[in-house]
This record gives sequence, C-alpha cells and structure tokens, in this order.
Amino acid sequence: MSATLILIIIASYFGVLLLISHVVSKNTSDDSFYTGDRKSPWQVVAFGMIGAVLSGVTFVSIPGMVGTNYFYYLQFVFGNVVGYVFITYVLVPIYYDLKLVSIYSYLESRFGVKSYKTGSLFFLISQSFGAALRLLLAAKILQYAVFDAFHIPFFVTVLIILVLIWLYTHKSGIKTIVWTDTLQTFFLLLSVGVTIYVVKSALGLSLVETTSAVVNHDYFKVFNWDFNSGSNFFKQFISGVLIAIAMVGLDQNMMQKTLTCKNKKEAQRNILTFSLILAVTQFLFLGLGVMLYLYADKFGIHLDIENGKFINTDTLFPMLSLNHFGTLASLSFILGITAASFSSADSALTALTTSFTYDFLDIQHKDSTEKKEMKNRVLFGFSIVIFAIIMLFSQSKGNVISLIFKVAGYTYGPLLGLYMFGIFTKIKVKDAAVPIICIVMPIVTYLLNHYFIIWFNFDFGFMNIFVNAFLTVICLILCKDKRILN
Repeated sequence: MSATLILIIIASYFGVLLLISHVVSKNTSDDSFYTGDRKSPWQVVAFGMIGAVLSGVTFVSIPGMVGTNYFYYLQFVFGNVVGYVFITYVLVPIYYDLKLVSIYSYLESRFGVKSYKTGSLFFLISQSFGAALRLLLAAKILQYAVFDAFHIPFFVTVLIILVLIWLYTHKSGIKTIVWTDTLQTFFLLLSVGVTIYVVKSALGLSLVETTSAVVNHDYFKVFNWDFNSGSNFFKQFISGVLIAIAMVGLDQNMMQKTLTCKNKKEAQRNILTFSLILAVTQFLFLGLGVMLYLYADKFGIHLDIENGKFINTDTLFPMLSLNHFGTLASLSFILGITAASFSSADSALTALTTSFTYDFLDIQHKDSTEKKEMKNRVLFGFSIVIFAIIMLFSQSKGNVISLIFKVAGYTYGPLLGLYMFGIFTKIKVKDAAVPIICIVMPIVTYLLNHYFIIWFNFDFGFMNIFVNAFLTVICLILCKDKRILN
C-alpha cells in the first residue's frame, strides 16, 4: 500500500473525528470540557474506555511479548478484573457521593492540602510519562508507514499528531472524547479481527483449527509458579489487582470518563462491562501473538534474536501487517494504530488539563473568560510536555508495555498507599510529612528491588507497586497525628 493512500485514509479518519467534535460541542457549558455535563450513556463510555486502556502500546506489545513471556500476561489480566470490581463498589461511590471533578480533591478532605497537591502532582508526572510512551510507539509506526516516504522528520510527525488532537478536543474536552473514543475502539478491535482472519486464511486453518493451534502451542503457558521470576503468578495477579486500581481507579484520565455517566449506578455498570470486554480483548491479542509467530515460522520470515530470545518484539505486528499481510490487513492496521494513538493521547491531555487547572489553579472559581483562556493555555502546555518526553525516549527499543507498568509501580504506588490508608483507616496523619513520604518511598522501593535481585535473585516485577504502597502506608502510620477522625 502506498504512503499517499495511507495518508489519505488517516486524513479522512481525522475528518470524521472533527465532525464528531463539531456535533458534540454544540450547546456546551463552561464545565463540559471537564464533566461532559454528566449526561454520557454508560454503554458508550464503557466501550470507548477499552480503546483508551489498550492504546497503541497494548495494540502492538501484547502480541509481540508472547514470544518471550508466553501467556503469562493473562495472570495480570485476571488480577485486573478483581481490581475493577474494587473500583466499582468502593471508589466510584466515593467519587459520586463527594461530587468530585478532580478525584484527588478527596485527599484534601481526608488528609489536608499538601496531601491533595502531592497526589495530584504524582498523577501529573505518571500520566505525562505514560501518555508520552504510549504515543511514542504509535508515532514510530506512523513514521515508518507514512511520513518517511515524504521525508518528514519524526519530530514533525509527533507535532502533527498533537496538533490534530488539540483541534478536536480543545472546545469540549471529555464530552467529545467519550464519543470519539467509541469510534476509535471500534477501529482498533476491527483491526484485530481482520488480522486474525487474514493470518488464519494464510495458514490454511479453520476457526476451530486456529483455536487448537493456539492453545496447543508451546507459547500457551498461562501460569508461572517460579517464585523468583518476575512473571510469577502471585506477583502478576496481585500487581494486576493493584495496578488496575491505581491506573484506572486512581487515574483522573480513566475516572473522568466514568464520572460523565448520569449517576452512580450507571457508572458502576460502565466499569463492570468495560472490565469484562477488556479481559476478552486482551486474550484475543495474546492469541493473535501466537498466530503471528506461526505465520513468521511458516513463511520463513526473519525475526531478530539475541542470546536465544526474540528482541524488539514490539515491531512484530506492524512489520508483518505492513509488509506481508496484504492491502486489507495493512489498511486495518493503520486505522487501528491511528485510533489507538488518538484514543490514548486525547483523553490523557484532557485529564492532565483538568487535574492541573482544578488542583493547582482553582479554575472552578474563575469567570467564563478566564476559564477558557486558562484551560487552553494549560492544554497547550501539556502538549509541549508530552512532545518533550517523546523526543527524550525516541531512541528507546523493546517491550514498551512492561516499561509503562514498571514506571507506574513507582509513580502510582504512593497514590495507592494514600487512598488505601484513607479509605480503610480513620487515622489522621501529619499533612506536611506526606510529600516527603511520597517522594522517598519510590526511591526506597527501587533500591530494595535492585538489591533483592543481587542478593536473592528475586525480582519484584510488577509487584513493585505493592511494595511501594505498603511502605507508604507504614510511613503514614508512623507519622500519624494525635487527633483521630470521628
């Protein structure tokens, strides 16, 4: 497929996003950007959230990681489902009962202003890096598939993507994103379905035979009981629970969509429905990974191997789709990765803008003109931050999804500790000590993991979030105030 045709397809897709933005942005209020006027149908929110969670990283990383990590990622997914149940019945009621816009304002009522600002700051750091890393991978693929042919530098490609996102989100923010994410999730899932069909046909297998080939493959290993391994079942499952709570339930990006639902009951239905569909989708991605390796093996396609292990596994899916699967699969892949790029980045920028303007600029008490100007400046500012981080990591290689979850363990760990301590205890802590605790504990967790590997050959893996949160809770107890909440 020619780069010109791909560019036309992307431009057409973006035109549809602009049309949706134009329709949705009619009759908006000052708060539509932040709350969606709390009128979003929960079914639409649930479906759209799938694309935002999967992102371009999941889209290409999960199929590729099968070659080095088998189906062990599924252990993490099982934990996610339990985490989403916790979000549904514990966190969502708290957010709705307090009528929150920024979910971190809960920390102010529970601990104090410094805790509130610290929680929000950790989200801003986490989300900036997470959004940038997700967008980086998608931008690299679009660069390879389209913009290299026109000799456009990579930094210009990233700028183009960010400008396009700004164009359809700056007016009504989350109100627009709820609907555009639905379209983007559709194209992302369509791409997976088309690829499975194309590979199945190329391998000459029926649907039943394809299923059998996947479940009987050497890579179909779901459970890892080696306790020293980072992929051990208990580490993966427990971290899956905690990371789901942290990266969805304590994440302004994801919860802002949920809080646009009409009421608490609909928001809870949204989370439960979303979690089940997401788990099935991730299983399909893993199955697709086996099929990709089967295809490469059958047709003698060279894959990079170092020390007996596949390397740069994130390139497997895009390489096969764009060079070997034909026009239909190439087209669906480009639409899928484009959808994933926009879906993850647009909601992240909106959430970053919401958190910063509410938590640090007190935008809710400004007049209409000030709100608009402040919101646009902050949205532009975070676009620059995302661009800078992408360029900083532009030469990185390997499995990006694992990197994101490891980073999340350090940045979301203190948040998780704060919320668990706040919800399940009535202990009052010294507010001034919270920022210090939240800065020091990730460093301690990193050092502990480093030395545990050296001394005991024991890798925390994704469990670093548990260690981080646990240490945070211990320090909060040690810094308790004499006053006790009634």
